[in-house]
Amino acid sequence: MIDFRSDTVTRPTAAMRNAMHLAPLGDDVFGEDPTINALEAKTAALFGMEAAIFCPSGTMTNQIAIKCHTQPGDEVICDQLSHIYQYEGGGIAFNSGASVRLLQGNRGRLTAAQVKDGINNPNDIHKPVTSLVSLENTANRGGGSCYDFEEIHRIKAVCQEHNLPLHLDGARLFNALVAKKETPLQYGQVFDSISVCLSKGLGAPVGSVLLGKHDFIRKARRIRKAFGGGMRQAGMLAAAGIYALDNHVERLEQDHQHAQAIAAALVKKDFIGEMLPVETNILIFEVKERFTAPQLSAALKQQNILVTAISPVQMRLVVHLDIQPAMVQQTINAIEHL
Repeated sequence: MIDFRSDTVTRPTAAMRNAMHLAPLGDDVFGEDPTINALEAKTAALFGMEAAIFCPSGTMTNQIAIKCHTQPGDEVICDQLSHIYQYEGGGIAFNSGASVRLLQGNRGRLTAAQVKDGINNPNDIHKPVTSLVSLENTANRGGGSCYDFEEIHRIKAVCQEHNLPLHLDGARLFNALVAKKETPLQYGQVFDSISVCLSKGLGAPVGSVLLGKHDFIRKARRIRKAFGGGMRQAGMLAAAGIYALDNHVERLEQDHQHAQAIAAALVKKDFIGEMLPVETNILIFEVKERFTAPQLSAALKQQNILVTAISPVQMRLVVHLDIQPAMVQQTINAIEHL
């Protein structure tokens, strides 16, 4: 099967498995797993941030960050398509007791003007206190869209003006860095907290890292424990993350090229409608006329190609580490013969 359902379906490479096998281990809750400590220090240094904490998932790192930044009854500003709202099980309400101000951005990306307009008057007792702004880069439901870094700077200025922390859900941040020729240090200088995922485009089997100041990460460690996220001899997972950071970042450009090639084949077909601009490794497109999205998914599955119908008329296709050039060509051939 050629699996385009998500970039979470990757398997560790042989070299990554070897790094995992050789990893020295200890008890992470005691702070004694040397490989986890090395991953946290490496990621913090990469972004120029003070500290980091390794967690099982990006949902956990996002939810810990929100819990750290807010109090029950507060409000979080984010895009209406953002992962923290759409795909984290109502965690903002469940874990933090906070409400959400949903803004309609452009393919999952907010502007500074929208953020400014979304901040509640702190003296109005009828409204929740705005206490956090959260961005997502790349934006999953925006088709892997990337922020303009100058707009991020403008959003940061608004946050500073209103004394608000700025969080980044960077589940696919390295895709954005490669696509936009940006650096991790640029992001570390702007955001108060950053969640980066190791198990999507970077190909590790498990894990995300949350970054911030020492005091923030100390608080995050207590919350991770309360969330049940304290792991013990998890250095094998951290070793996969270290290997991914060392070996799987630059190759993301190949995923982006593969996505462009598949998109070029799709747009020639009469049953393909509007397609969101393909900036990174995600394609989201409309299906019309001869097929519904589930029908097209079923037709491709008969060709051993797995894709996801995200609505009756819309599909998502995600390119990743395990998609080889021959698979891309096989997929293009199948599309051309539909």
